[in-house]
Amino acid sequence: MSAYANDVLVSADWVEDNIEEFESDDLGYRLVEVNSPEIPDTDFPSRYDEGHIPGAIGMQWDDDLSDRTERDILKKEDFEDVVGGYGISEDSTVVFYGDGWIPNWFATYAYWEFKYYGHEDARVLNGGKDYWVENDYPTTTDAPDYPSVDYEAKGPFESIRAYRDDVEKAMESGLPLVDVRSPEEFTGEILAPEGQKETAQRGGHVPGASNIPVAEVFDDDGTFKSADDLRELYGDHDVDGEESVIAYCRVGERSAIEWFALHDLLGFEDVRNYDGSWTEWGNLVRAPIETGEE
Repeated sequence: MSAYANDVLVSADWVEDNIEEFESDDLGYRLVEVNSPEIPDTDFPSRYDEGHIPGAIGMQWDDDLSDRTERDILKKEDFEDVVGGYGISEDSTVVFYGDGWIPNWFATYAYWEFKYYGHEDARVLNGGKDYWVENDYPTTTDAPDYPSVDYEAKGPFESIRAYRDDVEKAMESGLPLVDVRSPEEFTGEILAPEGQKETAQRGGHVPGASNIPVAEVFDDDGTFKSADDLRELYGDHDVDGEESVIAYCRVGERSAIEWFALHDLLGFEDVRNYDGSWTEWGNLVRAPIETGEE
């Protein structure tokens, strides 16, 4: 069985073994729980204030990692302020994990945003919060208060981010487009998962896109499939890393998971996350769409 291309996944055992490092004021290690937005009348596994890994910082995707005015990721200076304010330095080993219906639903998006701004040592807890809680690893309701630091971001590194012009070029040239949404969203049967407010005027998918739902990259316990299984999954859709690949979903969070699988676990060189995703494309005037199955 082949190994992952990069050492970016950490196990629950490894995090537990390093709890003292994560709880320390020392800048070497930081653990970050990234919560998805709260959705009324839905039952999430656990919110940060209900219990989290000891030493973990709590971040919200919409409050901490998004520019709500422009519907964008944070500007560089805002990213620096937020990250430094939580006591994270450029040299910190940062491990992300999160809650939600999907393992590490918004945590991998945070990882992608940190990589966009050049944070070198970022990792993801395999299985996310569900795995941690379900396997009886320790939790606490005590929130750490680390001293703020000056954080100087690099980049941005645009090679991992796609914009609508990039999608148009990929569509016209036949390069792989990976739609990671559910089959019902892909075909146009629904516009968004139940309870989600970010939506679009039209249902369907970008012409030529392949539907590889994000749930398919995980094993039953919520951990990522092996490198061999992931390679087979994408290979069945003619995604083999030989060409530029763009992944998209609804707002860029599920596609960040498959960007992570393709770019960092399999080591495919040219993979980009289209974080505008369907809420942009599905609302664009004169943007072509397809409905139905592949």
